[in-house]
Amino acid sequence: MRWATYFAVLASVLSVGLALGVSMPLVSFRLESWGYGSFAIGVMAAMPAIGVLLGAKVSSHLAARLGTANLMRLCLWAGAISIGLLALLPSYPVWLVLRLMIGVILTIIFILGESWINQLVVEQWRGRLVALYGCTYALSQLSGPLLLGVLGTDNDIGFWVGVALLVSAPLLLLGRTGAPSSEAMSVTLSDLLAFCRGLPAIAWAVSLFAAFEAMILTLLPVYCLQQGFTTDIALAMVSTVVVGDALLQLPIGALADYVSRRTLFSGCAVILMLSSLAIPLLLDTVLIWPLWVLFGASAGGLFTLSLILIGERYRDDALVRANAHIAQLWGIGCLIGPLAAGAGSQWISGHALPLLMAAGAFGLVLLLMRQGAFGEAQAA
Repeated sequence: MRWATYFAVLASVLSVGLALGVSMPLVSFRLESWGYGSFAIGVMAAMPAIGVLLGAKVSSHLAARLGTANLMRLCLWAGAISIGLLALLPSYPVWLVLRLMIGVILTIIFILGESWINQLVVEQWRGRLVALYGCTYALSQLSGPLLLGVLGTDNDIGFWVGVALLVSAPLLLLGRTGAPSSEAMSVTLSDLLAFCRGLPAIAWAVSLFAAFEAMILTLLPVYCLQQGFTTDIALAMVSTVVVGDALLQLPIGALADYVSRRTLFSGCAVILMLSSLAIPLLLDTVLIWPLWVLFGASAGGLFTLSLILIGERYRDDALVRANAHIAQLWGIGCLIGPLAAGAGSQWISGHALPLLMAAGAFGLVLLLMRQGAFGEAQAA
């Protein structure tokens, strides 16, 4: 196994997580200070989702033409330019376009990075090494809000930190090998539907986690502010959710190498449902802090286990296309989640965000009770 390449790809994706973690909450806070409501902020949060769908469609085609490593480097630099323009052009309509561009660019990075990692790892270490990817990515997003709390939300330094990270990351990929090959084919909607029919539980879980992540970085800070917490406490709560996502991924990944991955998957779905329902009840108590940890860990566990299950089934172009479908589902979740939570928070209930997550997790639990939720039986 190419360990140096594994850690180089890991570090490059980690830089993306940190860049997003420091810039996405800053966008939401800036819009809040400009007087925009929850729905307008939700629309902004959903814009990258459209970009995700576009990026997933062209990723395989571009990777075949340019090569996986070259395309990843170009996208990292393009992402740096897009985030820099957020600081230079403070306008809601312009930011909508820039967030769309960021969605396209970073989607391609994630598709190729996750495919590269799943291609590199050996089967007996797959659970732990894929979980390490999920853990470090979550930690990078955790560091983003914490760093933003130090830098402050009344200036543009957070944007420029994201730019610096994405400018430097491509240098880590110079000379790296072992990336999956790809064919010059677009990923169509009919392909996605076939993927969802074959692996419905994974499709639902990825969409649910995408909605979770989009809402946590953009709407959770606003939700906490609307519940009466200060900006510092709101950022700390966001970070605590990501701590749960990060810290428990390695234990989940380690267990996935020794016990049934499907049983772990079902357990994460149940815990996510129960923790989401408990948030409004425990929000004003000290118990909210360990609850945030469980909330983040269970959602992150679903995504990590989905990647592990994808990696054990596919290789090369099939692996790239499977991850492109994961990205398409991610885009759907990112699009629907913030819009639904933003509209619900503004016009229905102030607790729409956790209740929406509870409903999504309940739907997944029901799906897991059906035979064939993971497609044809395969050894885990």
